[in-house]
Amino acid sequence: MTLSQYLTTQLAKAHHSYSQRNPKSQKAYEDSTEHLPGGNTRTVIHADPFPLTFVKGDQNTLTSIDGHKYIDLLGEFSAGIFGHSDPRIAVAVKDALSRGWNYGGTSVYEKEMARKVCERFGPSGLELVRFTNSGTEANTMAIATALNVTGRKKILVFSSGYHGATLVFPLALMKGDKVATMNLPHDFVYAPYNNIEETREILGQLPRDSLAAILVEPIQGSGGCRPGHVIPSRKIRLLCQMNIRADILTLGKYIGGGMTIGAFGGRRDIMELFDPTKSKLLHPGTYNNNVVSMAAGIAGLDIYNALEVDRLNALGEELRKDIQSVFIKHGLYPENFPGPSTGFVEIDSLQKNAMVQIEAEGNEHIELPPIFVTGRGSMLNVRFSGEEASMWQALFYHHMLSSGINIAARGYTALHLRVSPSDCDAYVRSIEAFVVEHKPMLKSMLK
Repeated sequence: MTLSQYLTTQLAKAHHSYSQRNPKSQKAYEDSTEHLPGGNTRTVIHADPFPLTFVKGDQNTLTSIDGHKYIDLLGEFSAGIFGHSDPRIAVAVKDALSRGWNYGGTSVYEKEMARKVCERFGPSGLELVRFTNSGTEANTMAIATALNVTGRKKILVFSSGYHGATLVFPLALMKGDKVATMNLPHDFVYAPYNNIEETREILGQLPRDSLAAILVEPIQGSGGCRPGHVIPSRKIRLLCQMNIRADILTLGKYIGGGMTIGAFGGRRDIMELFDPTKSKLLHPGTYNNNVVSMAAGIAGLDIYNALEVDRLNALGEELRKDIQSVFIKHGLYPENFPGPSTGFVEIDSLQKNAMVQIEAEGNEHIELPPIFVTGRGSMLNVRFSGEEASMWQALFYHHMLSSGINIAARGYTALHLRVSPSDCDAYVRSIEAFVVEHKPMLKSMLK
């Protein structure tokens, strides 16, 4: 039996078992297709043969319409970093709602929220801030700001980058393949993430003084939880056609306490262009200062303080190390892995090779293991290599659901504040059970 045949058979069994276990979710999905294309209004939450329908979230768990409870290790793709139903955020929102919520004017909430955001991110260069409805909108405004300030048109972006629904840059797009995206029609320049030499060559081919901005994630979330190497990130700033530094930062996800929000801000001289008394740049938006998001964000920033940041990141690092140890234990790396130092493979020597960070996508000279994990801090992603990677990923996802663990269909895992060490242990045990079940086929992929 070929690998493809094996995976086709295993995935068919998983889909059948899943359908048998979740008849109410299946009916909810089928009924919703009458009013929603594909049965939902958010592409990323779809999963074959149909997605689960949830009816309740409580602390660290989600309950489906079929009555099954799952340990939630997705954290709303990191937007739900506070877990479910945090009473402090609930009280803040309830209090805000008791005062009315559509003012059509400024409120005390946005002023307090702005103060907290600037204090939190001031060391990163955020001196003044403007709020938006989402991270997508924040990045849209940041780009427009850069174009206005510089008078230039080109924007450097990186492979596998995701900056919102209208700013998606899969690796295939960088290679020149036809990819259906909903991207804004800006003059984008594509470069490989974490590859400074190729980026240097690409920038060298641009007309002088043509680059308006560089759009980059310190850690790619949608791109597989790939951290940007510190040295290349610094070099990229030096490679610009002007002496640029991080002038504008964009924020989203957790800063709204789980509510819809985004923000962009940065150097005072740039952000003051949005000062209405100076009448330079316009930034409208009915819900920019939505009191619900502002109130939840104020409470959330107090909850997710420096101590909690350190605690959650440490929990994630330990989890990644434990998952990596499972793969090493079962011999799922090439004999010479991690091989010579190439800039794409980073090893934590303190963990004696138990924690390996792989950044080799798009580089044909580096052999990827059949299964591996990438990430940093509280974000990580269990991933697969080879032509059948998407089938492996789907099989892994269904294995997790059958074990009572909710992650993203692509293997993305975003820990939140209600996740416990025992939840992480359950995840590691389920991963090892998956490896043991499919070990012969996984090992057959080793060259």
